[in-house]
Amino acid sequence: MKKYLLVFTLILFSSVIANAQKENMVAVNQLVIVANHSGPVISKDIYGHFSEHLGTCIYGGIWVGTDSKIPNTYGIRNDVLFALREMKIPNLRWPGGCFADTYHWRDGIGPQEKRASIINTNWGGVTEDNSFGTHEFMKLTELVGCDAYISGNVGSGTVREMADWVEYLTSGSDSPMTRLRKENGQDQPWKVKFFAIGNENWGCGGNMTPEFYGDVMRQFSTYLKDFSGNRLYRVACGASDNDLQWTETLMKEPKNRGMFQGISLHYYSVPGGWGRKSSATVFDENDWFETFRLNYDMDRIIRGHAAIMDRYDPMKTKGLVVDEWGNWFQVEPGTNPGFLYQQNTLRDAITAAIHLNIFNQHADRVKVANLAQVVNVLQSVILTKDDKMVLTPTYYVFKMFKVHQEAQLLNTDLRCEDYVVGDRRIPAISASASVDKDGKMHISLANLNPNKEITITCPVIGDTFKTVSGEVLTAKEMAAYNDFDKPESVKPESFSSFNLKDGILTVKMPAKSVVVLELKK
Repeated sequence: MKKYLLVFTLILFSSVIANAQKENMVAVNQLVIVANHSGPVISKDIYGHFSEHLGTCIYGGIWVGTDSKIPNTYGIRNDVLFALREMKIPNLRWPGGCFADTYHWRDGIGPQEKRASIINTNWGGVTEDNSFGTHEFMKLTELVGCDAYISGNVGSGTVREMADWVEYLTSGSDSPMTRLRKENGQDQPWKVKFFAIGNENWGCGGNMTPEFYGDVMRQFSTYLKDFSGNRLYRVACGASDNDLQWTETLMKEPKNRGMFQGISLHYYSVPGGWGRKSSATVFDENDWFETFRLNYDMDRIIRGHAAIMDRYDPMKTKGLVVDEWGNWFQVEPGTNPGFLYQQNTLRDAITAAIHLNIFNQHADRVKVANLAQVVNVLQSVILTKDDKMVLTPTYYVFKMFKVHQEAQLLNTDLRCEDYVVGDRRIPAISASASVDKDGKMHISLANLNPNKEITITCPVIGDTFKTVSGEVLTAKEMAAYNDFDKPESVKPESFSSFNLKDGILTVKMPAKSVVVLELKK
């Protein structure tokens, strides 16, 4: 009875707010939170990241080699290791991306001096010496304390090659692959949580039709075995953007659904379009607005694919894996166009907040997500240059939002004013809320309007909280960013512009800001 009373109260709140807005009364910004009616667990894995052999993501960004003067552990940069641990990264995807479907794992094992060099035909045409391979990646995940997400080569690889890789990684039984791993210095098998059956097989991974890929996926998946207690979460290659037909084709066949646990989705926000990408640091308010309009499309795209998945998988046994997302701008002037190096501003921080709030709200279906990419590529959380390292505004949003990992999503109802530019409008506020295992509530908010402070009231129904604390990320300029000569231009600060009285939290969000609040009983 209590549960239904709370739902009725939420509906009543929503109705009053909606009527007020419909009658053009004073603008209402309100987030109603039902504190004791929690929803699904927010998987920590939606806070995952992506590392590809692209530009300086791996070489220089993560891997410097054991002979480097840059402080390292087993050749992996110490400053990057510490930063990733602080951010509480749950999983890391590797080796691609498009690179994955040209990658042959045996090139990257054994003595460094004997490893084969190849040409990275996807990204810049540079020579790849394979000094960073399977053992180095698994050591990286071990040092960071995160799970491995490995993308297998379907596009140019073979079934046996992929099956052998899984056995090499995870088998503890005596076999040629196990003995080879031991010869290369790893006696015990590793644990591998996620394994992708190809990447973008509708494009760089083979230009396949969904019907053809479905057949190939089943063949490859058949031979991806679970060894020595390790259980693979097999990820089928899913759609790009709005390609609902790809998802429909894979999901409608029971024989397909039985061969994977998750299906991927890739979506990038590209202001100006692929042919006319805009600058990462030189932009006006129209670009600012357009970026967030595209960011909000992620919610619509997820809903479209999730509706198809619900039709064939109503019990939600299959996860949606958004393993590539983020803003894609022009490369920085003077850099290799194939390296995809772009700066990272306050705009990117708000982009991250919008996406993470959307993923939180879809926690019933979205189980994994990976920002592209972790270091020096696209919307990265870390930039490096020789021995220097910079944490980007996006990094700080992930660090602020880590409180949602493995917490339970709370039912909320957000009604807010629009952010208007010309004749276009989008919601001015992005939000989500959760409660953790210790009973602490966390509310994450973003004010997209760069010109206006917004006050939002948050009635908390069903529980009582006594204390509030918070952090805010903002800056004076829309295009503010951290660089090697000014590494802390944009960073979180303590936030106190709130009031909690009689179960109603009132928050004054600065213009163009991200706010995370913690409520304790």
